Amino acid sequence: MGEFRARAPGKIILAGEHAVVHGSAAIAAAIDLYTQSSLHLLPPSEEEDAGKVEVDLRDTGLVFSWPCSQLWEALGDKLAGVNSPRPCSSDELAAMAKLLEQEEIPEDKIWIAAGLSAFLYLYTSILGCRPGKAVVKSDLPLGAGLGSSAAFCVSISGALLAAAGAVCAQFGNARTEWGSFGKDDLELVNQWAFQGEKIIHGKPSGIDNAVSTFGSMIKFKNGEFTNLISRNPVKMLITDTRVGRNTKALVAGVSERVSRHPDALASVISAVNSISEELSSIVELAVEDEIAITAKEEKLAELMEMNQGLLQCMGVSHSSLETVLRTTLKYNLVSKLTGAGGGGCVLTLIPSLLSKSVLEKTTDELESHGFRCFQVEVGGRGLQFCRG
Repeated sequence: MGEFRARAPGKIILAGEHAVVHGSAAIAAAIDLYTQSSLHLLPPSEEEDAGKVEVDLRDTGLVFSWPCSQLWEALGDKLAGVNSPRPCSSDELAAMAKLLEQEEIPEDKIWIAAGLSAFLYLYTSILGCRPGKAVVKSDLPLGAGLGSSAAFCVSISGALLAAAGAVCAQFGNARTEWGSFGKDDLELVNQWAFQGEKIIHGKPSGIDNAVSTFGSMIKFKNGEFTNLISRNPVKMLITDTRVGRNTKALVAGVSERVSRHPDALASVISAVNSISEELSSIVELAVEDEIAITAKEEKLAELMEMNQGLLQCMGVSHSSLETVLRTTLKYNLVSKLTGAGGGGCVLTLIPSLLSKSVLEKTTDELESHGFRCFQVEVGGRGLQFCRG
């Protein structure tokens, strides 16, 4: 009955993390690492109770399935509201938790349960309990602060809504493999993805799913989103330290420091806000000649360097992050943490005139510490749909 394939990008925070909680602006951007969801709708089985909903989480090697009759009994029929996304109720959360209790989820992958709950809610809300199989695979490291859960929710929502006929992709020409969605369709996907994010995270800001859906860059301040257009390609080296972190504890730690040193931290937060505002103006500035591009990159590097220093003032650095900073500084490259800090990932700006050999040496040295490195382009496309 056809295949529906959608992919959604991960994200980075270019400036403003942590300070955004205290009223500063923050800048988030899409990166060209994707999560892809493929959906096959299956014909209803003539045998009673034979149809099932299956999800293959390819990167974990785990496959889960539920008989359609069991889903119907647990969650009922919610199809009437496909164009009006609504939050998952406590009763539905409890019903899905009961369904997942019957699954054999490995103890070291128990975090998958929240993602499976989001999948079940989105699937049954958009398509009902009809048989189907979803396959999800990703370029994004999980739990590293690159928006992997949002990319999952956005890509699966896009595939489900396309299968339901609620959204329709647009292709530039016959040769285009990946098409895009119109603004209204993207907004619908974004609203559904946000419901999935709430199941996974409780009270997300909505910035991760917005960036993954709409792409490019977004300025976020006091709950308001402003879309930014990156006028020139920006390339980054992302280093995943593979060090886990507790985002809630890090955010709480910054808040405690703010309460202990209100005047000093008010100045820090104000400075971060100025950096975010200036950075948003710079990325939207279109330049063409080599000298102007270099000058623009130098300004971005200075802002990143200042932001990193202020993040250290907030107490969210980590020895692994400092190792990345020292290593890249040896090659005259500027880096800053992205996201919660305390581990996770580091961004390193790749200047357009940087030689390939220097980049390779930097990457090799970082990987010798056991880190993973990804070269990405920043501020690209959001949710896309595959023809076929």
